[in-house]
Amino acid sequence: MREPRTLRLGGMDAVPEPHSGWTFLTNHARVLAAIADDHNARIRDIAAHCRLTDRAVQKIITDLEQDGYLSHTREGRSNTYRIDPGKILRHPAEAGLGLTVASLLSLLAHDEAGRTAPSDEGEVGA
Repeated sequence: MREPRTLRLGGMDAVPEPHSGWTFLTNHARVLAAIADDHNARIRDIAAHCRLTDRAVQKIITDLEQDGYLSHTREGRSNTYRIDPGKILRHPAEAGLGLTVASLLSLLAHDEAGRTAPSDEGEVGA
């Protein structure tokens, strides 16, 4: 799989090359998972981790805060984020099942642990 290139715009920070096609996770889920990994993460670090622009991450954080999934407190020049783990997911299919932010983050954390841990079973589908 080819790694996405980054573009530099006239001395500005690197901007991830746009992704074409669809993905299984939304950018909102990616940002939320990155914040769950580090509640003190800087927007720039979240953007780099998620391969988004700083501005896109700021917009996503605003969306998540406006809908009550996330809040932050200012500590000096940095933010500390707090995720509401009991908040029901937005899509009617998940909301109807009572799936919460905690269940989503648990699934993502479990998946990440599974990809980095050695496996005795071989590859999926093998």
